Amino acid sequence: MAYLLVKAVLSGILVTVISEVARRNPGVGGFIASLPLVSILAVIWLWRDTGDIERVARHSEGTFWFVLPSLPMFLVLPMLLRHGTPFWIALAGCIVLTTVLYALTAWTLPKLGITL
Repeated sequence: MAYLLVKAVLSGILVTVISEVARRNPGVGGFIASLPLVSILAVIWLWRDTGDIERVARHSEGTFWFVLPSLPMFLVLPMLLRHGTPFWIALAGCIVLTTVLYALTAWTLPKLGITL
């Protein structure tokens, strides 16, 4: 239980630091958020919990493929906001877009011979 709490607290601290830095300097906050810090922590914890190299490799590969459909959100959201779309509507639209792109990715990858 303590281990689970440590993982949750570290993850929460990471999100808090990113949001606080972004409040002061959006560019630096974006840079920190773009670093694969959460993925690195997840890989470390997965390795520590399982010791399974193949599982870590599959996790890393899955992360790569599912980062791709999330990228358009980071271009569409600022475009919508700068064109006057209210924040919550723009965010909801980006969530829908990303969900559709995730589904499309999950549907397409097996057809390309990629199993996750």
